[in-house]
Amino acid sequence: MKIKPLADRVLVKNDKAETKTASGLIIPEAAQEKTQTAVVVEVGPGTDENKITVKKGDRIMYDKYAGTQVKIDGEDHLILRMSDIIAVIE
Repeated sequence: MKIKPLADRVLVKNDKAETKTASGLIIPEAAQEKTQTAVVVEVGPGTDENKITVKKGDRIMYDKYAGTQVKIDGEDHLILRMSDIIAVIE
């Protein structure tokens, strides 16, 4: 299935949560924090007021409770507004 976001929205795929600590301890799934980083999959065309400043392939950070969850081909994705994106990770 292919989804193309509208207006100032961006489709992103969440990064995987860390399963081990730096010292090698395994973190159980129930104790893992929800990550707020993702990779941009598709971008909308933007609007006159809200320009799209990210592109496909960018890694981004977003607000913790932002977006709408969607499942595409069995994988979790989010549709975010451009204003919910906090930073681009380089």
